Amino acid sequence: MIYKSTKDCVEDLERNGHLVRIKEEVDPNLEMAAIHLRVFENNGPAILFENIKGCEFQAVSNLFGTLERSKFIFRHTFEKVQQLVELKNDPIKAIKSPIKNLSAGLLALKSLPKKVSSGAILFNETTIDKLPLIKCWEKDGGAFITLPQVFSLDPTNTSIYSSNLGMYRVQLSGNDYETNKEIGLHYQIHRGIGIHQNKANQLGKPLKVSIFIGGSPAHTLAAVMPLPEGLSELTFAGALAGRRFRYIEKEGYILSADADFVITGEIYPNDTKPEGPFGDHLGYYSLTHEFPVLKVHKVYHRKDAIWPFTVVGRPPQEDTQFGALIHEISGSALPQEIPGLHEVNAVDAAGVHPLLLAIGSERYTPYQTLKQPQELLTIANHILGFGQLSLAKYLLIADKQDNLILSTKNIESFFTHILERIDWSRDLHFYTNTTIDTLDYSGTGINQGSKVVIAAVGDKKRTLCTAVPTELENAKMVLPGVVALNFPSFTTYQNAAQEVETLNSQLSTLNLDGLQLILLVDDANFVSENLNNFLWVTFTRSNPANDIYGVNSFTQHKHWGCKGPLIKDARIKPHHAPPLVKNPEIEKRADKLGEKGGSLYGVI
Repeated sequence: MIYKSTKDCVEDLERNGHLVRIKEEVDPNLEMAAIHLRVFENNGPAILFENIKGCEFQAVSNLFGTLERSKFIFRHTFEKVQQLVELKNDPIKAIKSPIKNLSAGLLALKSLPKKVSSGAILFNETTIDKLPLIKCWEKDGGAFITLPQVFSLDPTNTSIYSSNLGMYRVQLSGNDYETNKEIGLHYQIHRGIGIHQNKANQLGKPLKVSIFIGGSPAHTLAAVMPLPEGLSELTFAGALAGRRFRYIEKEGYILSADADFVITGEIYPNDTKPEGPFGDHLGYYSLTHEFPVLKVHKVYHRKDAIWPFTVVGRPPQEDTQFGALIHEISGSALPQEIPGLHEVNAVDAAGVHPLLLAIGSERYTPYQTLKQPQELLTIANHILGFGQLSLAKYLLIADKQDNLILSTKNIESFFTHILERIDWSRDLHFYTNTTIDTLDYSGTGINQGSKVVIAAVGDKKRTLCTAVPTELENAKMVLPGVVALNFPSFTTYQNAAQEVETLNSQLSTLNLDGLQLILLVDDANFVSENLNNFLWVTFTRSNPANDIYGVNSFTQHKHWGCKGPLIKDARIKPHHAPPLVKNPEIEKRADKLGEKGGSLYGVI
């Protein structure tokens, strides 16, 4: 089915049993988000909020809450778009199989953006304070748009094909923003809009920006899709929607003709205000920082407009399904870009950017009997220089030839494979004083931290322990070869170094070959409870260069290593952002909807 609006999608989902309506009045301040989280956690349907307190518009969430529902939404175009992206990655296929791939080529031609003179978006105008001002977490700085499609044109090349469509969060209220006149636009490094704003700044001109909300769900997905070079987001949106992306030029701005809402405005050079806090995808708040201010020009909406939104927080969340859908469409793209790479997994439970698992080929010196990482390090450098993957802190990479059935998706088996082969004296490679994710507060400042590559090749060296060594008190087994050790609360790095030195002196004379990783944590029971807890704590609460130690460590020719187990300090540090915590009173209000007679009875 071709959706011209969010309403089209909502009605189609409802007809097919994929949507529930909430008729009770709900508060956009925390309550809507709590309801969304509860339904998502129960693998529930999309949710239409019909009666939002203080707002004339309706809202919908959890559209992409399951991979199955996402594929249902795009059921008529999904396979053709997969083929189109594959051809873009490997154009030679079109030459080898021209008949087979003809439909994908025609689809690309039929998906080119189309300029029109009018559209549903011109139905009416409103103001920011009339929109669904949804606040998701208690300490958020205000209400945010969580599924925006932020559009900008290159100031030096105004062709629609040189535009950028990205999903950058937008703060609608709170802080020092002047109501209805200013909103906050948060974008991080490695984002296309930053290039456009830099060019506008150099010209001394404001950058015109349009924020689309809603329309075809394909437009939302296009804003987060990492597309191959030369394939524009608007063309992809048209292909996936089965309908060309229609746009209107009005008063110097580009409007999505089919959107439910469009906000237009300008970003002036060096005009910033504090933005945030915001409960983010790492499971913590991203704190208040200076980000660009958008001077609001106009706010448009279509008739019967519906406001799509989501809630982000500690993974997995709805944006996890975005990642799964993106992988379904373009999973083969990265290995074709990087020679020798077979697969890579940005681990969702660890917050995506903090941890990458990869499998490559070690082919450089097949004549050597003693294998060591060589080509894997070349591949690792390539991965850490590739787009948003460059924001990763930890990259664990293995050789495919060591285990032909190894998969980065089977995380526990992957860790076991690495720890059975690792040589901590040789296989750690640090990158210090470098760039990490803006939203990651484990480093030394915003965007500042370190990385480490852990590369393991060769035959199995050891059998990992499956029980806590008797010498370690207050420890819990996490994975084979991995224990979590309760440690006093972190105070300073100087004290931490002394604490680890004391621990080292206790362990340095012991035979701990079966134990390869010791985690210093605040709550060993929590960390050992399940795999997701281990991944979340270990990789979101540590900065490699600061927080990695080792038993019998040494530095030789500026290379750091250790001869005993690796020690990682994964305690909460004073400079870390606070974790996201649900509000008990709001949770009780969500509970009532699940009681008999409530709209969510039988759903939650």
